[in-house]
Amino acid sequence: MSSHNKQALPAITVAAIGVVFGDIGTSPLYALKEIFNGHHPIPVTPENILGVLSLVFWAIIVLVTIKYVAIIMRADNRGEGGSLALLALVTERAKNPRLAWIVTLLGIFAAALFYGDSMITPAISVLSAVEGLEIITPDLKPYVIPITLGILTGLFFIQKHGTGAMGKLFGPVMVTWFAVLAILGLMQIAHNPAVLLALNPLFATFFIAEHPGLAFLALGSVVLAVTGGEALYTDMGHFGRFPIRLAWFGFVMPALVLNYFGQGALLLVEPEAIASPFYHLAPDWALIPMVGLATAATVIASQAVISGAFSVARQSIQMGLLPRMQIIHTSGMEEGQIYVPFTNWSLYLAVIALVIGFKSSSNLAAAYGIAVTGTMLIDTILVAFVMVLLWKWNKLLVALVAGSLLVVDIAFFAANAIKIPEGGWFPLAMGVVSFTVLTTWRRGRRMVSEEMAKQSIPMDDFLESIDDVHRIYGTAIFMTSAKDGVPPALLHNLKHNQVLHERVVLVTVQTMPTPHVNDMERIYLHDMKKGFKRLIIRYGFMESPDVPGALEQCSRFGERFDMMETTFYLSRETIVPSMSRGMLPIRARLFAVMSKNATSASDFFHIPTNRVVELGTQLVI
Repeated sequence: MSSHNKQALPAITVAAIGVVFGDIGTSPLYALKEIFNGHHPIPVTPENILGVLSLVFWAIIVLVTIKYVAIIMRADNRGEGGSLALLALVTERAKNPRLAWIVTLLGIFAAALFYGDSMITPAISVLSAVEGLEIITPDLKPYVIPITLGILTGLFFIQKHGTGAMGKLFGPVMVTWFAVLAILGLMQIAHNPAVLLALNPLFATFFIAEHPGLAFLALGSVVLAVTGGEALYTDMGHFGRFPIRLAWFGFVMPALVLNYFGQGALLLVEPEAIASPFYHLAPDWALIPMVGLATAATVIASQAVISGAFSVARQSIQMGLLPRMQIIHTSGMEEGQIYVPFTNWSLYLAVIALVIGFKSSSNLAAAYGIAVTGTMLIDTILVAFVMVLLWKWNKLLVALVAGSLLVVDIAFFAANAIKIPEGGWFPLAMGVVSFTVLTTWRRGRRMVSEEMAKQSIPMDDFLESIDDVHRIYGTAIFMTSAKDGVPPALLHNLKHNQVLHERVVLVTVQTMPTPHVNDMERIYLHDMKKGFKRLIIRYGFMESPDVPGALEQCSRFGERFDMMETTFYLSRETIVPSMSRGMLPIRARLFAVMSKNATSASDFFHIPTNRVVELGTQLVI
């Protein structure tokens, strides 16, 4: 490691603590309370407390430490993580079309479940923190929901301003949070060190063997202790693998374990503290500061999830899973800091509806686990493909490692499935809706491309037929998704205006299965005859296209573009749903609505609007 990197490592690690661990770091607020006092309460006996603590500890070890930190974080896509990055990594190497199709559907459904998860996380986190007011005095209970709504409203309203300045506070605040977690836990463990016996996995084993029914119900809430574990992989691109691992092993995991065991030590002597074991760890004089610190920590956790939703939305657009949407860069320095208005306000409405509808963090906990366990299950399946296709592991080893993780994932998913009637239906419903939207857009765009290809003619035949066409001064750029053939917009323009510009450039923007593309590999320019050129511009799925910026790079090929002498021609398709094409009528109508409301290509590709001519075409799908 260079001296520069060594100097930067502490700062990067603190920043990672602020962003990556917010979700899993706020789980102590509600995890044990929900296990012993939730919809399927476990009797608060010493035997059960030690058994549950052992389950929580080993869930953290197996699902977070072994699965994500040790194994899945190795499966980076050029440094980036997350379900869609994993999907791109696998489909790039899946030679079998059927295998690629299965993997793609799994990756899309994982992204869809993430949207459900990103709605519940801000609601349950902030609500559970504000509920600490009830511990201070029951008289404050009527104010819990209004205060929660106010905090969440403020959080979503500041998104458009960017979070760069606020982000500098995230790390120190979360470092303080984890330090307080550890100190509160240690204070209780010191009074009752026998609780550390639960580190022995035999306590979990005995609990499962002697009370299989109770243990199964407990698993449905034990998973709350590992929610946010998938964020370690999703946020890997922002901070790198090493700082995240360093923060996890050196600070975050010990703080979490100490706090959970501290809560357990408290319950061993004060079972009545189960109403809110987290807040009862603190002395009375510290309750108000603790509510304030917990609220700050949950706001930071919520911010990280919202930012993650923006990032997934951009990846989905680039990978052809969502229509073009307005993406605003909130920082001139950090390429990853973006704001997606549609995603922001959709999440806001869903989060507010969840708080008002479910009314308490305990009710929301029933909805929370299903999305997380579903995502974790899919990640295990996808990484099994990575083990075979990329790492070339022995298939027996893959079956042993991935199979063991899959058994654990299925157990947690099944335990959460029984909570579907109590709220688990919400993330599933959101997942199904999101999955339908993502796959409808993907299928619709493929059908549009096929229809456009039918209407196109070969480029060579076209070039042979234009000798008598009048040519005018300037440059015409035709944006087209096809890498061959004549764009319909060019044919329409020639048909109506009977002229061609002296230089005609056919531009195709491609999204590569990598997060970023090197500038030297960004553009490919092919010089055709009679003043025609084909330009292919490549972007990674984490980048935002900028066509004028790419045109400037063409100077190294001897081609220069003066924007005042260049006209961009765009084709705008009007979709007409049909009863007899290869898509259900309701999905065809959904695709037509999405297509109509997509952000204009000129805005999305950063093309100057005063240099654009749009030519409409009608397509039946």
